[in-house]
Order: sequence, then C-alpha cells, then structure tokens
Amino acid sequence: MRRRTVLKSTGAVGTIVGVAGCLGGGRSGDSNPDVVLEEPDREFESSDVPYPAWGEQIPDVSISVPADSEDIRLRDVETPALLTFFYSHCQTVCPVLISTQRNIQSHAQNNGYADAVRFLPITFDPDRDTADRLGAYADEMNVDADSDNWQFLRPASKQRATDVIQDQFGVVFQRTEPENMDMYMFTHTALTLLVNADGYVERAYRSKSPDEETIISDLQTVRNA
Repeated sequence: MRRRTVLKSTGAVGTIVGVAGCLGGGRSGDSNPDVVLEEPDREFESSDVPYPAWGEQIPDVSISVPADSEDIRLRDVETPALLTFFYSHCQTVCPVLISTQRNIQSHAQNNGYADAVRFLPITFDPDRDTADRLGAYADEMNVDADSDNWQFLRPASKQRATDVIQDQFGVVFQRTEPENMDMYMFTHTALTLLVNADGYVERAYRSKSPDEETIISDLQTVRNA
C-alpha cells in the first residue's frame, strides 16, 4: 500500500515537525471494530493524513532486525507495539522519542507486562545506523536492547528506507547539511504509533515529546481488551 499524499518540500517538513499535540481522549459514541480505543478528539479524519492513523492498518512490510540478522513482518507482531521513526545521530527530537519508549519499557518491566508489548524504533538512516552503531546507541540511551520486547529495525538501503518509511508510512525525512556541523542531519516527521495485535493503529501521537503517561494508559486499555 502506498500512503496518501507525501509532503516532500523542506517547508512542508518543517511544518510537519513543528506540529505537536498528542491525541487525547476519545469522542464518545465513535467506534471501530478493529480497534479498542475510541476515536480521538481531532479536527480531521484518519484518511486526511499521510500516515496510518486511528482505525487504519499499518503497511504490510518487512524490515530487517540487524541485531538478529533477520526480517520482521510488522503485521505479524502478535502483541501491542510502539513504533517510532528516528536516526541515531539526531540531537534534538529523536533522543526524546527513544527516551519515551525506554521509559515505557522500564514501566513494563517493573509492572509485570514486559511480554505484552513490543518496542520497534525504525531508523531512516541505514548508512550510519549499522548493527554496531545501534548497539552502541542502545547503551548511550540506556535502552535494554537485550530484552525480547525491544528491537531496532533498519531498512536494507536508503532506497528501501524511502520506500517503506516515507512512501508507505507517510513519515517524511529530508537530509540536510548544517553549516556548523561536520556531518549530515535530517528534518523529519515526529510520530509514534500504538498498534494493536491485529496491526491496526490505536493512536498516532504526533508530537516531538509524546506524553508517556498517556501512552501507558492507552497501552493498558489495549492490553486489557
């Protein structure tokens, strides 16, 4: 499935990255048999945005797990999962997105539901985010990447990253060359998805700093359904 309109201009990327605001409580009376959570309060429909949103199924794609030298088909994940999109050299948004997932992972381990959730951060910088680099990044971010519930995912090439992350997930990323840095960076969409065991999006958190307590609460509802 190719996602709907993908905004590719730099200006569009900046606009997307700048848009914050988690989806909060649900709209009473709305329902969808494919999801547990009610439709969130918002001024648009899921079909209006380029990424998979409430009630929509995630793309049917497989992505490499570099630490295990195998591929994972995302729709085959049989527990609720948190997906986000990042690159490890990011110094602004991505550390916050990964830290949020790490904190939820710690909450899961400390509260007895570590086996009931998966954490699947997907890099869009496969050139630099090798298996060794992602292992070092896990240590840097204090992530328990040895746990069965955490797997960094890495498309096999830059073209594959574009095909999967940008064209199918609708997550825009664009390489930049900052004058004050000796390496390239990216502007990109900030997005975290809570996906149920059937592969449907329960919540799309469009925030550079998603609220972990909200995600934990939403995740609990999905886990207990």
